[in-house]
Amino acid sequence: MQESLFSASPYPLLAGIAYATLLLWACVADIRSRRIPNALVATLALMGFGYMFALSASPGEALVHCTVGLILGLALWLPFYALRWLGAGDVKLFAAAGVWLGPMRTIEGALIAALAGGVLAVLWMLRAYGGAGTAAVASLVIRSPTTIPRHPMDSKSQRAIPYGVALAIGAMTAAWFPDILTRMFHAAQ
Repeated sequence: MQESLFSASPYPLLAGIAYATLLLWACVADIRSRRIPNALVATLALMGFGYMFALSASPGEALVHCTVGLILGLALWLPFYALRWLGAGDVKLFAAAGVWLGPMRTIEGALIAALAGGVLAVLWMLRAYGGAGTAAVASLVIRSPTTIPRHPMDSKSQRAIPYGVALAIGAMTAAWFPDILTRMFHAAQ
């Protein structure tokens, strides 16, 4: 079982607080405006590189950890951007979190984010369309994934799901509680 990225001495704990703060800031921005600032994403990525280089005994190992996490975080969510299900800021946010997480935790974080995103999407649809409307919209989206019907009373910012929240939940959970999916799976057996 892996340890949290931020366990041990006070320095990792401070880095963990900075990581969580930046992800929470991204959530607030996404909820308010459906935009995640590039400066915030860049800060998250640069701090991740700095943290990993400070922790690692080998600069090469840190570079591989960060770079593979970034590329994997980008690659996992880029198809959803191409389908217009996510915004570019969402994808960039998770890629920046991948710098901290590295490859395995990035995959775990993406799975957790997908689960959280599913719950968020259902709640958002219930809020926007009600029970019967949610079922109708879900059936339309299943048949034509690139078409999401407009709700006549909502603006785009009210209609769009702030998926950065789900991505931040996945990224934070994978960093602070690694292997949680494995433990939950084994507990269920």
